[in-house]
Amino acid sequence: MNFEPSRRGFLAASLALPASQIKAAPAPQAQKGAPKLEYATLGKTGLKVTRVSFGCMITSDPSVIERAADTGIIHFDTARVYGGGNNERMVGAALKSRRKNLVISSKTISQTKEAALRDLETSLSELQTDHLDIWYLHSKRAPEDIKDELMEAQRIAKQQGKIRFAGISNHAGHKELLPAIVKAKHFDVVLTSYNFTMGKTIDAELKLVHDAGIGIVGMKVMAGGGRVMPFYPTTEETRSTLKKPGAVLASLKWTLRNPYIDTVIPSMVDMDQLDENLTAMSNRWHASDEKLLAECLDQITPSYCRMCGKCEGTCPNGLPVSDMLRFAMYAEGYGQFSLGREHFLQLPEQVRAVRCGDCESCAVKCPNGVRVSDRVARAQELFA
Repeated sequence: MNFEPSRRGFLAASLALPASQIKAAPAPQAQKGAPKLEYATLGKTGLKVTRVSFGCMITSDPSVIERAADTGIIHFDTARVYGGGNNERMVGAALKSRRKNLVISSKTISQTKEAALRDLETSLSELQTDHLDIWYLHSKRAPEDIKDELMEAQRIAKQQGKIRFAGISNHAGHKELLPAIVKAKHFDVVLTSYNFTMGKTIDAELKLVHDAGIGIVGMKVMAGGGRVMPFYPTTEETRSTLKKPGAVLASLKWTLRNPYIDTVIPSMVDMDQLDENLTAMSNRWHASDEKLLAECLDQITPSYCRMCGKCEGTCPNGLPVSDMLRFAMYAEGYGQFSLGREHFLQLPEQVRAVRCGDCESCAVKCPNGVRVSDRVARAQELFA
């Protein structure tokens, strides 16, 4: 099912929802006091987590993590590569005294069994724990990325008691990769990008994963940062739309209403964001949320990559287009320039040397309306 990149298409899609899921009343304001926590179990793992978990990638203040744990958030997600390793170290220090009651996940981007297992040992040391609850093979995009030796690394780690469950993450390639994950009969948890810009385009694949008993964790749920987003067209209309009260809350609620998504890991950098994200668990979906997100979608369409994977291999110069757009999003959507540049510098030298301005026209055509050449050129301007 193609997802129409327009307000009309977005609102039309909502008409198929049961009436009980859309109410005409205005969305409620954040409640004062302790939030109402809702829980889900990650597939067949038996891991019980709050429906809003904590994505630690861009968090630098350990007190936010500590307060989240004290408030009742159970699952905290980090990775070996976040902050050049510093993120794991900070998360470990913040959660050390609370470890036995929590679910902690980390990730490796290594491509060999030996390197992955070395990453795991480092992760355990930095996180000050003797095991990870979930260990992900990170940022896979195609069935061929599911390598036997990497799955063997996870099996070894399980046998040694260093991980409880094997995970895999993907930013793109949902249509091909998610069914391949199920077919592998190896993974316990999938961490996948999912947000309102994607509509129902991958619901069939999510159902397939869910029905196989694999836990599903949603990431990139804010569609590019959600709170800052200065990289979208800087018109007054755009700024006013994206900063409307409730925009972030609406995007989280949209994701949480999908029955196949067990939990989500939005980033939280301060106490206000923590409170805002927790509020999403106790707020029901309303027609006003649908309208607000449709307005946001209209504004971000030229700039936000929905990670559908349809641009893969279409650049004659070999640029990984969706990756480049994601790196720019890290810098300008999340306010994390160093993270975007770190990922850019991991690209092959010949790819980093390409300049979109050298081409007379762009061969990459985004079916969702992203101005690809402008956004990739911006990434090159920022990082090259």
